[in-house]
Amino acid sequence: SDFSNNELRRLDLTILLVFLGLLRLGKATAVAAELGLTQSGVSQALRRLRDIFGDELFLRRPHGMEPTSVALLLEPQITAAVGALREALGGARPFDPATADGVLRLSALDAEQAALLPRLLVFLRAEAPGMQLSVVTLPRPEVPEALATGRIDLALGYYPSAGSQVLAERLYDQGYLVAGGAETMAGGPMTLARYLAKDHVLVSSLGDMRGIVDTALETLGRSRRVVMSVPLFYAAMAAVAATDTIATLPEHLARAHATGMGLTLADPPLPLRRFTISVLRHRRNAADPRLVWAMGLVRKAASEIGQVGG
Repeated sequence: SDFSNNELRRLDLTILLVFLGLLRLGKATAVAAELGLTQSGVSQALRRLRDIFGDELFLRRPHGMEPTSVALLLEPQITAAVGALREALGGARPFDPATADGVLRLSALDAEQAALLPRLLVFLRAEAPGMQLSVVTLPRPEVPEALATGRIDLALGYYPSAGSQVLAERLYDQGYLVAGGAETMAGGPMTLARYLAKDHVLVSSLGDMRGIVDTALETLGRSRRVVMSVPLFYAAMAAVAATDTIATLPEHLARAHATGMGLTLADPPLPLRRFTISVLRHRRNAADPRLVWAMGLVRKAASEIGQVGG
């Protein structure tokens, strides 16, 4: 039902931020730390929320605070209200990275983390020494909602479709390289026969034993032997460095870290489609000065390692 003016007067921005923080973090201690409140302050805010909305909103569970159905129903409206206020106030005040504090929150898979984040951190420390960078790895289907709720500010990665409320900007295109230890890769060019004679390590967040390479091989009437599937590219690189296996990896990740891990690289002996790495933000944040500045840092990091337009 519609709120009266007296009911609206009982709301303030702090308790709405506590509400959104509990939804995102699930722990009162984490919300208190993020907002600079005491745990008692968070508890008082929660009591006020429960009184105003006539619902428990969050139930204590062993893993943290679990939102009720009413809290989940309220989430999009409160997120939109806080976002609109933040955008209105932010647009009226210039953003100065030199004096800014707070946390910039990103989602990225480890391939983009390894390729882009080292340079991004260098630029962040130089331009905004008071800010922090928090990076998580979210499954691709969860990213649009995380951007909508403010759980993350930006997302980096391969997103062929992210929905009408998400703005995607291309950073670079990339293909693949084959990586293995020096002895494993010795013996001449990486022909298809040599490639198929090797044992392979596959990267799959779901633990699959098939990937894009297997699909491409299938069109040629061929197959390879995958001996291990791991969820992280770094784990795959460490595995092939220590064994006589090989892995087919995103090219920019492979080039950035092959030397340090003692790996030799070669072009794949079969055609594999290239893919686009993009940076995503929610449409409502298109003009947010802080994120406009952060997007510039991301572009600069991509350009610095020679990837934009690649």
